[in-house]
Amino acid sequence: MADDGTVDSAELRRLEECVREPIRTPGRIQSHGILLAVDPATFEIVVASENAREWLGRPISELQSPTIEWSATAGLQGDPVRVELSGAPYDAITHLVGGRIVLELEPAVAIAGQPTYSVVEAIRRLGLVAELDDLRRETAAEVKRMTGFDRVMVYRFFEDGHGEVAGEAAETDMEPYQGLRFPASDIPQQARALYLTKLSRAIVSTDDLGTPLVALDAAEPPLDLSQAELRAVSPHHLEFMRNMGQASTVSFSLIHDGRLVGMITCAHRTPKRMPVLLRRAIEVLAAQMTLQLVALESIAALRHDLSLQGRRGVLLSALPSAADPLLALVAQGSQLLELVRADGAIVSIDGVSRSIGRVPHTDRSQLLDSIGIEAFQTDEVARSHPGLAGLVAGFAGLLVASLGPRGVLVLFRVEATQVIRWLGDQSADNRDTPLSPRRSFSEWKESVSGRSLAWGETAREVRELGREIAGALERHGEAQLAQLALIDYLTGLHNRRSLEGRIEAALATAPVPGGIVLFLDLDGFKQINDRLGHETGDAVLRTVADRLTGACRSTDLVSRLAGDEFVVFSPGTADADGDALAGRLVDLVNLPIETDQGIVQVSGSCGFVEIATRSSAKDVIDAADAAMYRAKRGGRNRVSR
Repeated sequence: MADDGTVDSAELRRLEECVREPIRTPGRIQSHGILLAVDPATFEIVVASENAREWLGRPISELQSPTIEWSATAGLQGDPVRVELSGAPYDAITHLVGGRIVLELEPAVAIAGQPTYSVVEAIRRLGLVAELDDLRRETAAEVKRMTGFDRVMVYRFFEDGHGEVAGEAAETDMEPYQGLRFPASDIPQQARALYLTKLSRAIVSTDDLGTPLVALDAAEPPLDLSQAELRAVSPHHLEFMRNMGQASTVSFSLIHDGRLVGMITCAHRTPKRMPVLLRRAIEVLAAQMTLQLVALESIAALRHDLSLQGRRGVLLSALPSAADPLLALVAQGSQLLELVRADGAIVSIDGVSRSIGRVPHTDRSQLLDSIGIEAFQTDEVARSHPGLAGLVAGFAGLLVASLGPRGVLVLFRVEATQVIRWLGDQSADNRDTPLSPRRSFSEWKESVSGRSLAWGETAREVRELGREIAGALERHGEAQLAQLALIDYLTGLHNRRSLEGRIEAALATAPVPGGIVLFLDLDGFKQINDRLGHETGDAVLRTVADRLTGACRSTDLVSRLAGDEFVVFSPGTADADGDALAGRLVDLVNLPIETDQGIVQVSGSCGFVEIATRSSAKDVIDAADAAMYRAKRGGRNRVSR
């Protein structure tokens, strides 16, 4: 790996070299076993390992082993069958390859000296583990007890292919590997592809160069050993194992949703064989452990998401009704930064921006223009977006999330030097050649700078937050439109629609609605508009509106119907108190009003009615209007009922 965390050229060469190796058709098997390929038409042995060459070209019946003959003809595949050959016991595994019946014979492992731990009991105990890290460690411990191998490791793989020893159980005199990482080339892609279909892989001895396969027909293509138990091992991998102090290994696949998400690897310092039946049993344990691992990850993710939803709900609850949603977000800046795990943020809504926490010291408009509105993320801005590096000095992490058509959220993370613990020195000094395996696997620490902490799942969470903020902004816009439908744009008072709704609601109360409605019209207002202009007239209307609002209770509703007509609905006010309230409002209207054109003065005529005697809001307003006209006819600047 390069210092900047990217895949360096040497690692790329190792990956490319691995692809060229014919690991599916090596033409050899491991020497402890025997392989026979039988023609199903004639039951003649057409391919044999060198250590069984004498049987080549002969019918399988000449082996004089009814159990082997039965295994070849019974159509069983994958499961071991105990057979005999020349008086010695073997475990036979049968499978079909290219129209041939392939028999693999492994000498039976003596029961004496083998661990007796039950796989069923191990699965039961592991089923009680409730934490991810504990599950990986406990799985390693259980498999070590069952197999007797010196070291058992549980790997997990990251998206870019490199891995980590996420669980380990080892002898006390062995150097611990727990928590160490390894490059993707340690388990190249074509080997991982095999682990998706072949669930275990046993390597009995790193000193074994293998036994060649011999075919009756020399022109016959090499036998595909992808599913073979005895497939020989790459010389490169044997050297890798020897450098790691391993004489034998058995590895098991951890597969989820068609992907190799990890492995269980057993390693021993001397040659050691694991019985076929135990391998099959641990394959089942590995599958069960993977299901449990995925379930625990899903539960942890669900808990995290539920917590996030609750915290997001609190953060966004005030936005739809806020006078200024941008300021409402900024007011909760510390909660926002904690939620997105960022050092700072810039929020831009409708062309206006505000900063929260630590942000770059640069021209904000230039920065936002350079960043744009397209969502992206990086934890190494200098490498991925060099044009932005000068604008975000001191910051390495940048994440941009859309807030819909109205804005953008930009998050910043400061540069953070990280120390990565590797399984062996990853530099060229630890290899004989760039393509050679590492000589030492002792822990090696790499310091990585110029990067922030990786965004990881936070990027998805921030995109979801952006969508929720966009939804809240949309609801805010809808609320504003709804509010405008009920408010007079000039004075900010309620309009006729709002007034009628409040009166109708009061009329619907039981048993008897209470309250009065006052209808006030300005006397001589038209002359102000004609003589001093509509701007002065508008100023007069706003002043009257302020005076009426100031004179009323918070429970009263003051509205402007049109022109110079104002209506006050005072719920709960008795008819007997109507004269006093109406008189007070008229007196306030009569006070001089200061405008840009000088002092002006208007008077008001007011009529009021009780709402209890009316059948509808329109009826109430019309009656109050009629009372107001009676006041005008009586000489203006007065009150009438």
